[in-house]
Amino acid sequence: MQGHEVFTVTDMKWNGLKNGHLMSKAVEENFDILLTIDKNLASQQNLKNFNIGVVVLNAQTSKIEDLIPLASEFLARTETFEKGKAVIISE
Repeated sequence: MQGHEVFTVTDMKWNGLKNGHLMSKAVEENFDILLTIDKNLASQQNLKNFNIGVVVLNAQTSKIEDLIPLASEFLARTETFEKGKAVIISE
């Protein structure tokens, strides 16, 4: 991704971390955005407690073919995401 550094949970060796701990680790590492397909994350966590923006890709499945169509909207809106808030990007 041009102009952005992108890391997966696997890249960071954060596999198995639960949402709250995962978000805390991302904040500690100065991430700006947590991109997820977990539609329940925003309702399970008090996002105001985390200095990170959360973006949920709301696709029919987690298959790359279903996620790619959401990528252009994500990229177009990258600079508008606010820390402590969640945004859902849908088809």
